[in-house]
Order: sequence, then C-alpha cells, then structure tokens
Amino acid sequence: MSTRRSAGGVRWLEPDEERAWRAFLRVMVAVQAGTARDLAAIGLSEPDYEVLSTLSEQPDHTSTLGKQADKMGWSRSRLSRHASRMEARGLLRREPDPADGRGCLLVLTAHGLETLDNAAPAHVESVRQHFIDRLTPEDLAAIEQIDRRLTAPPTDR
Repeated sequence: MSTRRSAGGVRWLEPDEERAWRAFLRVMVAVQAGTARDLAAIGLSEPDYEVLSTLSEQPDHTSTLGKQADKMGWSRSRLSRHASRMEARGLLRREPDPADGRGCLLVLTAHGLETLDNAAPAHVESVRQHFIDRLTPEDLAAIEQIDRRLTAPPTDR
C-alpha cells in the first residue's frame, strides 16, 4: 500500500480509504435523515427525543444542564436555548441547581414523559426500518467494535 504525501506532508486518502469514508458519511446521512423525518412526523426533533429519553432514564427524571449537554455532545449554551424551546412546549421545566448557584436542573414534566411514551414505539420502529432490520447480527457486532475503536482514546500508530 502506498501512501501519497504532498509537499506539506499531508497523508491523502488512498482510493479504498476514500470509498470507506464516503460510504460512512452516506450511511450516517441516510439513517439520520430517515429517523429525523419519522420523528418530525410525530412532532419531535432528534434533539427533542434525545433530551426526553435521556432525562427519562435519570433518577427523578432530572439532570443538570451540564451533564445533559455533555451526554449529548452539545455546548451548555446550545442546550440551554433548546431547553427554552422545549420548556415553552411544556416538555420540561428548569429548576435552580442547589449544588451550583449558576446552574440549573432540567426536569422532565408529566407532559414530556407522556410525549416520550407516545413517541417511543414509532421511533423504535423507525430505527428498525432505517438501520437494525437492514443489517445482520454480524454487521451489528462489527459496528459495536468500530464504535469501541473510534471512541477509545487515540493511540500512537
């Protein structure tokens, strides 16, 4: 295998690497577009569903804004703006964080939990339709292995 380098030392992608990269991008876009479209049909965005589902898994359906932002890979300000929109729809409420005077807690409301309970079956069916049912058990295991490699701390090669 040859490694093409420019004068600046850039390791350009080999043809098979570029095909794999582009395939990965197409898969992400296709799956995400399908599930986002299906969630939109029931009145939720992907971030809405992520916030609702992760809050539902927390004790008392409550999380700090910081922990929630970290879990979603968002900045606190981005989540704060999104939470404001969800709060206006009655899906969650904010409360002062007794452990951090500058922070707040996000609390799933009864309406938010009901919305999640109503949306979950359709979302699971969407995930099956656009992802799970199209793959073999071996494919799913390979994706899990790839996830472990890509989310582990980088090692020197």
